[in-house]
Amino acid sequence: MSDADRLSTAFDGSSIFARGRLAEVALAVRERLDGRPEATLLTFDDATGRVIDLDLRGTPAEIVARLGDEPRGRGRPKLGVVAREVTLLPRHWEWLSAQPGGASQALRRLIDEARRGDRGETQGRIAREAADRFMNALAGNLPGFEEATRALFANDEVGFFRQAAGWPADIRTYAQELAWSAVRDED
Repeated sequence: MSDADRLSTAFDGSSIFARGRLAEVALAVRERLDGRPEATLLTFDDATGRVIDLDLRGTPAEIVARLGDEPRGRGRPKLGVVAREVTLLPRHWEWLSAQPGGASQALRRLIDEARRGDRGETQGRIAREAADRFMNALAGNLPGFEEATRALFANDEVGFFRQAAGWPADIRTYAQELAWSAVRDED
């Protein structure tokens, strides 16, 4: 997936004004700034909760091109296999090399088994960290922020909602979506 295809959400102050593929959201941000140069706009990556720094110079085509929005070619899509270095003890390499299919296939099998046994704990932690990043950017000065953060990391959605009840609706809802929606979707 190119950066242009990443799902993102743009806020104008405490209100969401654009959601979708980053290429589309970036163009909406540019349009909003053209009409209101003084606007305080932040764009967030829906997977990580990180602020996305957009380069909005040039034409719409140039903005999208910088995001890496390349048209798909013909043929099979890339499988997404990534080569990286793994450091193991000699006994680990010996065991891996003795496995059917070799070291790479054995590692993939072990990871898949670990993911199945994880019961969503890793995904839940990643989701709560994304919500925390977002909250630090937009909700850090809101009442109940610290208590909401504690509820977030305790995985207490009801407690979180109670602490964030006075927040602007879009901030509260987006934080909840980041923290809990992806985990529920996997169930």
